Amino acid sequence: MTSARVRRATLSSRVGAVAGLAALVALALGPVWALDSVLRTLISFLTLLALAQMWNLLAGYAGLVSIGQQAYVGAGAYALLFLADTLKLNVFVSVLLAGVVGAVLAVPTAALAFRLRGGYFAIGTWVIAEVYRLVVSNTSQLGGGSGLTLTAASGIDRTTRLYATYWLALAVGAGAVALSYVLLRRRLGLALTAIRDSETSAQSLGVDVFRTKFTVYVIAAFGCALTGAVIYLNLLRVQPDAAFSVNWTAFMIFIVVIGGVGTIEGPIVGAIVFFTLQQTLSRYGAWYLILVGAVAVLVTVVARHGLWGLVADRFGLSFFPVQRRLSTPPGPHEQPGVPAPTRSTGGSPPGGG
Repeated sequence: MTSARVRRATLSSRVGAVAGLAALVALALGPVWALDSVLRTLISFLTLLALAQMWNLLAGYAGLVSIGQQAYVGAGAYALLFLADTLKLNVFVSVLLAGVVGAVLAVPTAALAFRLRGGYFAIGTWVIAEVYRLVVSNTSQLGGGSGLTLTAASGIDRTTRLYATYWLALAVGAGAVALSYVLLRRRLGLALTAIRDSETSAQSLGVDVFRTKFTVYVIAAFGCALTGAVIYLNLLRVQPDAAFSVNWTAFMIFIVVIGGVGTIEGPIVGAIVFFTLQQTLSRYGAWYLILVGAVAVLVTVVARHGLWGLVADRFGLSFFPVQRRLSTPPGPHEQPGVPAPTRSTGGSPPGGG
Protein backbone atom coordinates (compact mmCIF):
# COMPACT_ATOMS: atom_id res chain seq x y z
CA MET A 1 0.00 0.00 0.00
CA THR A 2 1.52 3.30 -1.12
CA SER A 3 1.47 6.15 1.41
CA ALA A 4 1.36 9.78 0.42
CA ARG A 5 2.14 12.94 2.27
CA VAL A 6 1.17 16.56 1.77
CA ARG A 7 3.94 19.08 1.38
CA ARG A 8 3.86 22.80 0.79
CA ALA A 9 7.35 24.19 1.26
CA THR A 10 9.63 24.48 -1.75
CA LEU A 11 13.25 25.47 -2.15
CA SER A 12 12.23 28.91 -3.39
CA SER A 13 9.86 29.38 -0.45
CA ARG A 14 12.66 28.57 2.01
CA VAL A 15 15.02 31.01 0.30
CA GLY A 16 12.23 33.58 0.16
CA ALA A 17 11.51 33.15 3.87
CA VAL A 18 15.13 33.90 4.75
CA ALA A 19 15.28 36.88 2.37
CA GLY A 20 11.94 38.18 3.62
CA LEU A 21 13.02 37.95 7.25
CA ALA A 22 16.25 39.79 6.46
CA ALA A 23 14.30 42.51 4.62
CA LEU A 24 11.87 42.82 7.52
CA VAL A 25 14.71 43.27 10.02
CA ALA A 26 16.35 45.87 7.77
CA LEU A 27 13.09 47.77 7.42
CA ALA A 28 12.42 47.59 11.16
CA LEU A 29 15.78 49.33 11.66
CA GLY A 30 14.78 52.02 9.16
CA PRO A 31 14.90 54.90 11.70
CA VAL A 32 18.56 54.01 12.33
CA TRP A 33 19.77 54.26 8.72
CA ALA A 34 17.15 56.21 6.78
CA LEU A 35 16.46 59.93 6.48
CA ASP A 36 13.04 61.24 7.50
CA SER A 37 12.12 61.76 3.85
CA VAL A 38 12.95 58.12 3.09
CA LEU A 39 10.82 56.95 6.00
CA ARG A 40 7.85 58.95 4.71
CA THR A 41 8.36 57.39 1.28
CA LEU A 42 8.45 53.92 2.82
CA ILE A 43 5.26 54.68 4.77
CA SER A 44 3.49 55.43 1.49
CA PHE A 45 4.81 52.24 -0.10
CA LEU A 46 3.94 49.98 2.82
CA THR A 47 0.39 51.32 3.12
CA LEU A 48 -0.19 50.84 -0.62
CA LEU A 49 1.07 47.27 -0.28
CA ALA A 50 -1.36 46.61 2.56
CA LEU A 51 -4.32 48.01 0.59
CA ALA A 52 -3.37 45.94 -2.46
CA GLN A 53 -3.15 42.72 -0.43
CA MET A 54 -6.62 43.36 1.01
CA TRP A 55 -8.12 43.96 -2.43
CA ASN A 56 -6.38 40.85 -3.75
CA LEU A 57 -8.03 38.79 -1.00
CA LEU A 58 -11.39 40.08 -2.16
CA ALA A 59 -11.03 39.89 -5.93
CA GLY A 60 -8.24 37.37 -6.41
CA TYR A 61 -9.61 34.72 -4.09
CA ALA A 62 -13.21 35.49 -3.10
CA GLY A 63 -14.20 36.80 -6.54
CA LEU A 64 -15.54 40.03 -4.99
CA VAL A 65 -14.47 42.79 -7.39
CA SER A 66 -15.12 45.83 -5.23
CA ILE A 67 -14.65 49.40 -6.46
CA GLY A 68 -15.67 50.81 -3.10
CA GLN A 69 -12.82 49.94 -0.74
CA GLN A 70 -12.15 53.66 -0.37
CA ALA A 71 -15.15 53.63 1.97
CA TYR A 72 -13.02 51.88 4.58
CA VAL A 73 -9.93 53.99 3.97
CA GLY A 74 -12.05 57.07 4.69
CA ALA A 75 -13.83 55.40 7.61
CA GLY A 76 -10.50 54.52 9.20
CA ALA A 77 -9.23 58.07 8.75
CA TYR A 78 -12.29 59.69 10.32
CA ALA A 79 -12.49 57.06 13.07
CA LEU A 80 -8.92 57.99 14.02
CA LEU A 81 -9.83 61.67 14.31
CA PHE A 82 -13.02 61.01 16.25
CA LEU A 83 -11.42 58.59 18.70
CA ALA A 84 -8.27 60.66 19.27
CA ASP A 85 -9.66 64.21 19.20
CA THR A 86 -13.24 63.80 20.43
CA LEU A 87 -12.98 60.80 22.78
CA LYS A 88 -9.40 61.75 23.79
CA LEU A 89 -8.02 58.24 23.40
CA ASN A 90 -4.33 57.62 22.79
CA VAL A 91 -3.64 58.37 19.13
CA PHE A 92 -1.84 55.09 18.48
CA VAL A 93 -4.55 53.06 20.21
CA SER A 94 -7.05 54.96 18.08
CA VAL A 95 -5.30 53.69 14.94
CA LEU A 96 -5.95 50.09 16.00
CA LEU A 97 -9.54 50.83 16.99
CA ALA A 98 -10.11 52.50 13.62
CA GLY A 99 -9.65 49.09 12.01
CA VAL A 100 -12.37 47.69 14.27
CA VAL A 101 -14.68 50.55 13.22
CA GLY A 102 -14.10 49.59 9.59
CA ALA A 103 -14.93 45.94 10.30
CA VAL A 104 -18.14 46.93 12.11
CA LEU A 105 -19.14 49.22 9.24
CA ALA A 106 -18.56 46.34 6.81
CA VAL A 107 -21.34 44.25 8.36
CA PRO A 108 -24.34 46.36 7.21
CA THR A 109 -22.47 47.27 4.02
CA ALA A 110 -22.02 43.60 3.12
CA ALA A 111 -25.66 42.87 3.94
CA LEU A 112 -26.62 45.39 1.27
CA ALA A 113 -23.84 44.87 -1.30
CA PHE A 114 -24.08 41.06 -1.27
CA ARG A 115 -27.56 41.30 -2.76
CA LEU A 116 -25.80 42.26 -5.99
CA ARG A 117 -23.75 40.09 -8.35
CA GLY A 118 -20.91 40.62 -10.81
CA GLY A 119 -20.68 44.09 -12.28
CA TYR A 120 -23.64 45.24 -10.22
CA PHE A 121 -21.71 44.38 -7.07
CA ALA A 122 -18.68 46.37 -8.26
CA ILE A 123 -20.73 49.47 -9.08
CA GLY A 124 -22.85 49.01 -5.95
CA THR A 125 -19.82 49.14 -3.67
CA TRP A 126 -18.72 52.36 -5.40
CA VAL A 127 -22.16 53.90 -4.86
CA ILE A 128 -22.13 52.90 -1.18
CA ALA A 129 -18.70 54.49 -0.75
CA GLU A 130 -20.04 57.70 -2.32
CA VAL A 131 -22.95 57.66 0.13
CA TYR A 132 -20.52 57.46 3.03
CA ARG A 133 -18.53 60.36 1.55
CA LEU A 134 -21.65 62.49 1.25
CA VAL A 135 -22.72 61.67 4.82
CA VAL A 136 -19.33 62.73 6.17
CA SER A 137 -19.24 65.85 3.95
CA ASN A 138 -22.58 66.98 5.39
CA THR A 139 -21.74 66.26 9.03
CA SER A 140 -20.50 69.45 10.67
CA GLN A 141 -19.06 67.56 13.67
CA LEU A 142 -16.66 65.89 11.24
CA GLY A 143 -15.61 69.16 9.62
CA GLY A 144 -18.01 68.99 6.68
CA GLY A 145 -16.47 69.33 3.24
CA SER A 146 -13.38 71.13 4.51
CA GLY A 147 -12.30 68.26 6.73
CA LEU A 148 -10.40 68.21 10.02
CA THR A 149 -6.87 68.28 11.39
CA LEU A 150 -5.64 65.65 13.83
CA THR A 151 -4.91 67.92 16.79
CA ALA A 152 -4.16 65.01 19.15
CA ALA A 153 -0.90 64.45 17.31
CA SER A 154 0.32 67.97 18.07
CA GLY A 155 1.36 66.96 21.57
CA ILE A 156 3.68 64.24 20.29
CA ASP A 157 7.27 64.97 19.37
CA ARG A 158 7.59 65.13 15.57
CA THR A 159 10.39 62.57 15.37
CA THR A 160 8.63 60.21 17.77
CA ARG A 161 5.43 60.43 15.74
CA LEU A 162 7.28 59.77 12.49
CA TYR A 163 9.06 56.71 13.86
CA ALA A 164 5.89 55.32 15.44
CA THR A 165 3.92 55.91 12.23
CA TYR A 166 6.64 54.19 10.23
CA TRP A 167 6.60 51.11 12.48
CA LEU A 168 2.81 51.03 12.29
CA ALA A 169 3.02 51.18 8.49
CA LEU A 170 5.59 48.37 8.51
CA ALA A 171 3.34 46.29 10.77
CA VAL A 172 0.36 46.95 8.49
CA GLY A 173 2.27 46.16 5.28
CA ALA A 174 4.03 43.03 6.56
CA GLY A 175 0.95 42.03 8.50
CA ALA A 176 -1.25 42.15 5.37
CA VAL A 177 1.13 39.77 3.59
CA ALA A 178 1.36 37.45 6.61
CA LEU A 179 -2.41 37.52 7.17
CA SER A 180 -3.10 36.60 3.55
CA TYR A 181 -0.61 33.75 3.72
CA VAL A 182 -2.00 32.35 6.98
CA LEU A 183 -5.62 32.60 5.84
CA LEU A 184 -4.92 30.90 2.54
CA ARG A 185 -3.13 27.98 4.22
CA ARG A 186 -6.15 27.26 6.41
CA ARG A 187 -9.59 25.83 5.67
CA LEU A 188 -10.73 29.31 4.69
CA GLY A 189 -8.08 29.33 1.96
CA LEU A 190 -9.36 26.04 0.55
CA ALA A 191 -12.91 27.40 0.57
CA LEU A 192 -11.80 30.60 -1.17
CA THR A 193 -9.93 28.82 -3.95
CA ALA A 194 -12.89 26.49 -4.45
CA ILE A 195 -15.24 29.47 -4.71
CA ARG A 196 -12.89 31.22 -7.10
CA ASP A 197 -12.69 28.20 -9.39
CA SER A 198 -16.43 27.47 -9.34
CA GLU A 199 -18.87 28.92 -6.85
CA THR A 200 -21.58 26.41 -7.79
CA SER A 201 -19.25 23.42 -7.41
CA ALA A 202 -17.91 24.74 -4.11
CA GLN A 203 -21.42 25.10 -2.74
CA SER A 204 -22.34 21.58 -3.86
CA LEU A 205 -19.33 20.27 -1.92
CA GLY A 206 -20.54 21.88 1.29
CA VAL A 207 -18.69 25.21 1.25
CA ASP A 208 -20.71 27.97 2.90
CA VAL A 209 -20.18 30.52 0.13
CA PHE A 210 -21.94 33.43 1.82
CA ARG A 211 -20.15 33.01 5.14
CA THR A 212 -16.76 32.63 3.46
CA LYS A 213 -17.20 35.73 1.32
CA PHE A 214 -18.62 37.68 4.24
CA THR A 215 -15.64 36.76 6.43
CA VAL A 216 -13.14 37.86 3.81
CA TYR A 217 -15.06 41.08 3.15
CA VAL A 218 -14.97 42.02 6.84
CA ILE A 219 -11.27 41.15 7.10
CA ALA A 220 -10.49 43.31 4.05
CA ALA A 221 -12.53 46.17 5.52
CA PHE A 222 -10.58 45.92 8.78
CA GLY A 223 -7.28 45.99 6.87
CA CYS A 224 -8.27 48.96 4.70
CA ALA A 225 -9.59 50.97 7.67
CA LEU A 226 -6.48 50.25 9.72
CA THR A 227 -4.31 51.28 6.77
CA GLY A 228 -6.38 54.42 6.22
CA ALA A 229 -5.80 55.42 9.84
CA VAL A 230 -2.03 54.97 9.40
CA ILE A 231 -2.08 57.00 6.17
CA TYR A 232 -3.80 59.95 7.79
CA LEU A 233 -1.77 59.73 10.98
CA ASN A 234 1.11 60.47 8.61
CA LEU A 235 -0.75 63.23 6.73
CA LEU A 236 -2.47 64.72 9.82
CA ARG A 237 -5.30 66.36 7.85
CA VAL A 238 -8.39 64.58 6.50
CA GLN A 239 -10.79 65.81 3.83
CA PRO A 240 -13.74 63.67 2.67
CA ASP A 241 -13.02 64.07 -1.05
CA ALA A 242 -9.47 62.80 -0.53
CA ALA A 243 -10.15 60.13 2.11
CA PHE A 244 -13.09 58.65 0.17
CA SER A 245 -11.51 59.12 -3.26
CA VAL A 246 -11.98 56.27 -5.73
CA ASN A 247 -8.28 56.72 -6.51
CA TRP A 248 -7.49 54.53 -3.50
CA THR A 249 -9.28 51.59 -5.07
CA ALA A 250 -7.86 52.43 -8.50
CA PHE A 251 -4.37 52.16 -7.00
CA MET A 252 -5.23 48.79 -5.45
CA ILE A 253 -6.59 47.43 -8.72
CA PHE A 254 -3.61 48.66 -10.73
CA ILE A 255 -1.11 47.14 -8.30
CA VAL A 256 -2.84 43.76 -8.17
CA VAL A 257 -3.50 43.52 -11.91
CA ILE A 258 0.04 44.33 -13.03
CA GLY A 259 1.57 42.21 -10.25
CA GLY A 260 -0.69 39.19 -10.56
CA VAL A 261 -4.24 38.55 -9.34
CA GLY A 262 -4.73 35.62 -7.00
CA THR A 263 -1.13 35.42 -5.75
CA ILE A 264 0.51 36.79 -2.63
CA GLU A 265 3.68 37.73 -4.49
CA GLY A 266 1.75 39.64 -7.19
CA PRO A 267 0.73 42.65 -5.06
CA ILE A 268 4.29 42.90 -3.72
CA VAL A 269 5.71 43.09 -7.26
CA GLY A 270 2.88 45.36 -8.38
CA ALA A 271 3.40 47.73 -5.44
CA ILE A 272 7.10 48.06 -6.27
CA VAL A 273 6.36 48.75 -9.95
CA PHE A 274 3.52 51.17 -9.25
CA PHE A 275 5.43 53.08 -6.58
CA THR A 276 8.48 53.36 -8.85
CA LEU A 277 6.31 54.70 -11.67
CA GLN A 278 4.56 57.09 -9.30
CA GLN A 279 7.82 58.50 -7.95
CA THR A 280 9.42 58.72 -11.42
CA LEU A 281 6.55 60.00 -13.57
CA SER A 282 4.44 62.12 -11.23
CA ARG A 283 6.26 65.29 -12.29
CA TYR A 284 4.89 64.93 -15.82
CA GLY A 285 1.38 65.98 -14.79
CA ALA A 286 -1.42 64.54 -16.92
CA TRP A 287 1.09 62.44 -18.87
CA TYR A 288 1.71 60.52 -15.65
CA LEU A 289 -1.77 58.97 -15.76
CA ILE A 290 -1.46 58.23 -19.47
CA LEU A 291 1.89 56.50 -19.01
CA VAL A 292 0.68 54.49 -16.03
CA GLY A 293 -2.40 53.45 -18.00
CA ALA A 294 -0.20 52.43 -20.93
CA VAL A 295 1.93 50.27 -18.64
CA ALA A 296 -1.21 48.58 -17.29
CA VAL A 297 -2.47 47.83 -20.80
CA LEU A 298 0.93 46.52 -21.90
CA VAL A 299 1.24 44.21 -18.89
CA THR A 300 -2.27 42.78 -19.32
CA VAL A 301 -1.55 42.07 -23.00
CA VAL A 302 1.93 40.60 -22.56
CA ALA A 303 1.50 38.90 -19.16
CA ARG A 304 -2.01 37.59 -18.70
CA HIS A 305 -1.32 36.59 -15.12
CA GLY A 306 0.68 39.69 -14.26
CA LEU A 307 4.40 40.25 -13.94
CA TRP A 308 4.76 37.74 -11.15
CA GLY A 309 2.87 35.14 -13.18
CA LEU A 310 5.32 35.67 -16.02
CA VAL A 311 8.30 35.09 -13.73
CA ALA A 312 6.73 32.17 -11.87
CA ASP A 313 5.75 30.38 -15.08
CA ARG A 314 9.23 30.83 -16.48
CA PHE A 315 11.25 29.78 -13.43
CA GLY A 316 8.73 27.82 -11.35
CA LEU A 317 9.11 30.10 -8.32
CA SER A 318 6.72 30.21 -5.37
CA PHE A 319 7.78 32.25 -2.34
CA PHE A 320 4.40 31.85 -0.61
CA PRO A 321 3.18 28.33 -1.47
CA VAL A 322 -0.40 27.90 -0.32
CA GLN A 323 -1.42 24.99 -2.54
CA ARG A 324 -1.07 21.47 -1.21
CA ARG A 325 1.14 18.99 -3.08
CA LEU A 326 0.68 15.24 -2.70
CA SER A 327 3.97 13.38 -2.97
CA THR A 328 4.31 9.61 -3.07
CA PRO A 329 7.42 7.50 -2.50
CA PRO A 330 9.03 5.80 -5.50
CA GLY A 331 7.30 2.62 -6.65
CA PRO A 332 9.07 -0.74 -7.12
CA HIS A 333 9.74 -0.01 -10.79
CA GLU A 334 11.02 3.56 -10.26
CA GLN A 335 14.69 4.40 -10.09
CA PRO A 336 16.09 5.35 -6.68
CA GLY A 337 16.99 9.02 -6.39
CA VAL A 338 14.42 10.10 -8.94
CA PRO A 339 11.98 12.61 -7.37
CA ALA A 340 8.54 11.16 -6.69
CA PRO A 341 5.68 12.59 -8.70
CA THR A 342 3.61 15.30 -7.09
CA ARG A 343 0.08 16.49 -7.56
CA SER A 344 -1.13 19.92 -6.50
CA THR A 345 -4.42 20.44 -4.73
CA GLY A 346 -6.15 23.49 -3.42
CA GLY A 347 -6.37 25.37 -6.71
CA SER A 348 -4.01 28.10 -7.82
CA PRO A 349 -3.87 30.19 -10.96
CA PRO A 350 -0.93 29.75 -13.29
CA GLY A 351 2.09 31.31 -11.75
CA GLY A 352 0.28 31.56 -8.42
CA GLY A 353 1.63 30.93 -4.97
